[in-house]
Amino acid sequence: MTRRSRRPPGTPRALRIALPIVATVAIVAPLAWLWQASRVPAVYSVMDMGYPDYGVGAMPDPGVSGPAGHMQGHMPGHDMAAAPRLVTDMIADPARPADVRVDLVTRQQMLSVGGRSIPGFTVNGTSPGPQIRARQGQLVEVHLRNESVADGVTLHWHGVDVPNAMDGVAGVTQDAVPVGGEFTYRFVADQAGTYWYHSHQVSNPQVAGGLLGSLVVLPKSGIVQQVDVSAVAHTYSGVRTINGKAADLRVPARAGQRVRVRVTNTDNGPMKIWASGTYRLLATDGTEVHEPTEVSGRSVTVTAGGRADVEVKVPSDGTAVRVELSKATAVIVGPPSVDVPVPAQPAAELDPLTYGSPAPLGFDPVNPTRRFEYRIGRRPGFVKGRPGVWWSINGRLFPHVPMYVVREGDVVVIHIANHSGEVHPMHLHGHHEVVLARNGVPATGSPWWVDSLNVLPGETYDIAFLANNPGIWMDHCHNLKHAAQGMIAHLMYGGFDTPYRIAGPAANQPE
Repeated sequence: MTRRSRRPPGTPRALRIALPIVATVAIVAPLAWLWQASRVPAVYSVMDMGYPDYGVGAMPDPGVSGPAGHMQGHMPGHDMAAAPRLVTDMIADPARPADVRVDLVTRQQMLSVGGRSIPGFTVNGTSPGPQIRARQGQLVEVHLRNESVADGVTLHWHGVDVPNAMDGVAGVTQDAVPVGGEFTYRFVADQAGTYWYHSHQVSNPQVAGGLLGSLVVLPKSGIVQQVDVSAVAHTYSGVRTINGKAADLRVPARAGQRVRVRVTNTDNGPMKIWASGTYRLLATDGTEVHEPTEVSGRSVTVTAGGRADVEVKVPSDGTAVRVELSKATAVIVGPPSVDVPVPAQPAAELDPLTYGSPAPLGFDPVNPTRRFEYRIGRRPGFVKGRPGVWWSINGRLFPHVPMYVVREGDVVVIHIANHSGEVHPMHLHGHHEVVLARNGVPATGSPWWVDSLNVLPGETYDIAFLANNPGIWMDHCHNLKHAAQGMIAHLMYGGFDTPYRIAGPAANQPE
């Protein structure tokens, strides 16, 4: 006879109980670990975020401490035993007197926009705040006082390569200025161009609410255009405006006069501009185009945070020129009483990759010191303990994102690839970058310098810059909603540290 093996009493029931428990633990334990790993401390340093990325072309040096307790990249010529420098050391000459002095007072108050009352913010009682104008080479001193912005405030000088201590990023380069507090910014306006300032403390709601203004730096020799006008485009709670007004901006100009229109896009998404007649694109993000030519029947994309200076000429027949800032608003240049029909939006776009003529860059990007990858994606996971589908950088979610490490004097090339399915306006603080190629196609026109780059879904860019402004700098998406959702990395120069903390007593929240 064949004996049947006997199972211990209760075994099937035990398995039925144990298997679901094991399966549950197998699922929940990794999720719990991911949840825990995504959380950030109540108070933390930006130096504790993520991991150091030294790029291709540099090897770590085990003797130099770096971000997040890791070892920093090799820094020839530096004393490996030297204490780190602080971002607070990076300031303009304190003994030099200011050439331009400005007092700015920020308030949290109701705004009147397009006949509506909207909660927002003002600078010196208006939104946008007052335009600051300087000449190239002048030292600008801005005294900020926060009268009533409850969450605190800072001022970031968007596109201006200021010393690191003046960058205005709460928790990285300074503490947020509380109600009743003050802070003084000092920097030399080395590069002529069109820029803007905005809060970098809880920046998404504060910028959306109008805590911003324009900054124009004129060349030492002046400009050739007879009329110079700024057009700050901003959307307040769905109302499109120019310079805070929900109406077209009329610019009086005589026949034959050349007019420079400085367009600044302060919103989270890109906008297109075009003209009823011919125009020239004079500058992008504060940098002049080399040998710009006349354009007609093409639009220009101005990404979030970006600027475009265009030149139009008033016709001699008594008519005017209309510069469309998207389909909602326009700048009308010419006799005050003349109306211009709205021109249809062109199907074609001006391509900065081929526009203008080549010119020297000032450095050689062919054999860079370091190469980095900045791959933008989207994946499920946890950010700050919250589940969802989030933006990723090089496959990782905030706060486990790269800290790109460079040394002063490096020639840096970054390959940006957008696999996220949405457009991203990428903004590196403290530096201007030149576009080398888009989708593998080399640039052939004027050097296309940017501080805010519109990267469409599926696009790739190769950009380069000279690491000549030491400190710790944000490198993030300027759709500030995306940045608030964790689309933030940093560029760090070796040997630097910051005394400031995210959150903490100052309640620093840069995004």
